[in-house]
Amino acid sequence: MKQNIIVAGIDTDTGKTVASVILCKVLKADYWKPIQAGDLENTDSHKVKRWSPETTVHPEAYRLTQPMSPHAAAAIDKIAIEESKLQIPITENNLIIELAGGLMVPIREDYLNIDWVANTGLPVVLVSNYYLGSINHTLLSLYALKSRNIPLIGIIFNGEKNHSTFEVIMNRSNAKCLLEMEREKEITSEIIADYAERIVL
Repeated sequence: MKQNIIVAGIDTDTGKTVASVILCKVLKADYWKPIQAGDLENTDSHKVKRWSPETTVHPEAYRLTQPMSPHAAAAIDKIAIEESKLQIPITENNLIIELAGGLMVPIREDYLNIDWVANTGLPVVLVSNYYLGSINHTLLSLYALKSRNIPLIGIIFNGEKNHSTFEVIMNRSNAKCLLEMEREKEITSEIIADYAERIVL
């Protein structure tokens, strides 16, 4: 049975792309980022292909020039983002879908990431991070998912571990920890393969 999973982060630069390619490796899945905002010469799709050459990468529905929230970047590019163009690619493989930003990031002023996620009916892997405020951001993200009846597979943590933060999040959420990643100085295909051996789905 095919498994499609959405990867969401609690904030910007949480490690969603690294988590996504690890999941692609484990599940032999394709990768798709519906909206890329900024850094078009070195997109997340480029990174996935570099770290995992065997992964099939589907083209983004929208490629926006500015590294901003999709609604703001689209306005600058004079593009109207349409839900009809955010159709999940057809594939015989599993598929990992990486969001542009967190769950409450607006795709349009009247349409948030979480609205699109809820419409897909797909489960989510949440990528958390260790920084001041991450407990609040993680628990609020989990609450948002629960309030919309969006299934959660589990959490991937990223960064130098803070035991207190980890314990609070796990005790308050009853979520499953899938993997703990270090804040790597450089990501390589070998590091991705190592994490793929350690993840627990």
